[in-house]
Amino acid sequence: MATQPEFQDYYKTLGVPRTATQAEIKKAFRKLARESHPDKHAGDKAAERRFKEINEANAVLSDPGKRAKYDQFGHDWEAYARAGAAAGGASGGRDPFGPGGPFAGYSFRTGSAAGAGGQGGVRYEFRTSGDPGSFSDFFHMMFGDESAAAGEPEVFSTGGSESIDDLLARLGMAGSAGTGRGRTNIGGTGARATAPARPTAIEVTAELTLEEAFHGTSRIVDIEGRRLEVTIPRGANTGSRIRLTGKGPDGRDLIVVTKLKPHRTFTRRGDDLERDVPITLREALLGSEIPVGTLKGRVLLKVPAGTQTGRSFRLKGQGMPRFKGDGSGDLYVKVKVVLPTNLDEKAAAAATTFLDLADQPDPRA
Repeated sequence: MATQPEFQDYYKTLGVPRTATQAEIKKAFRKLARESHPDKHAGDKAAERRFKEINEANAVLSDPGKRAKYDQFGHDWEAYARAGAAAGGASGGRDPFGPGGPFAGYSFRTGSAAGAGGQGGVRYEFRTSGDPGSFSDFFHMMFGDESAAAGEPEVFSTGGSESIDDLLARLGMAGSAGTGRGRTNIGGTGARATAPARPTAIEVTAELTLEEAFHGTSRIVDIEGRRLEVTIPRGANTGSRIRLTGKGPDGRDLIVVTKLKPHRTFTRRGDDLERDVPITLREALLGSEIPVGTLKGRVLLKVPAGTQTGRSFRLKGQGMPRFKGDGSGDLYVKVKVVLPTNLDEKAAAAATTFLDLADQPDPRA
């Protein structure tokens, strides 16, 4: 009895991981091909055999179609090669002739098939491409022989008395067709089975202050008499969703949607915060360091001399913590110069002298 060819690990042959990109495969092949080329090892049968294995591995892994089949079937290659289908069979609700299906690459015909005696059997054809002429028996079994490479199809037929279930059973995949639950009816008129619909989740709204959103908090949610404490992570914003899987009635999911209340000082823009800070005329003209309140505490802001009202300063990392991910947003501080009022005669005279000396040009000109 002939010995069956053994499974060959093409990734191991090229020394690349299964996640290797096409560029990595190409680079590894070129390097190994140069090292093992017969011209550099005249008369060395082992090097010749190694060179052949490298070329065979590259022929498969550099071809997306062949690589996909190789990755899909792996050690189950023999069942695929002999039966023309995956050992795992057609999964329920999936097109068996579509990408990834057990009959991907086959053409499906109904009617009289070769050898079926004109009784309206089912015919499957599998075509492959490429030239496997000098490759191993494993390659031939996995990807077809030279006649298949030349474009001649490998044909599997059923007669009129053999159903698709019979065919799949004969190929070692019994129970993968038909109209039963979780199975696909192939070539018949039955509707394709679908997975049961997931129960609708229950949504509740939780209002938060900006401080609660900054530090994180919790809420007690009452669902049909059942009290449940929900942790609200830091950084939650209006519209943030916290899903509690299976915590609702009848095992349904509970989704808490957060809503931020307006704040009297800060305005939120995503993960950033904005606020206004009043400064005096002296601070604006001569420069100063002023205290600014943040949600973390007070910080000092350096105001340069000659700062105009409306100028914005960024305090990095003083915004909201990110709801998803690390770090925080920024705080933008807009200064507003507040002018002195109710000047007495002495102060008005001093101001006139100062303004004459400053000789400010007309800003409207």
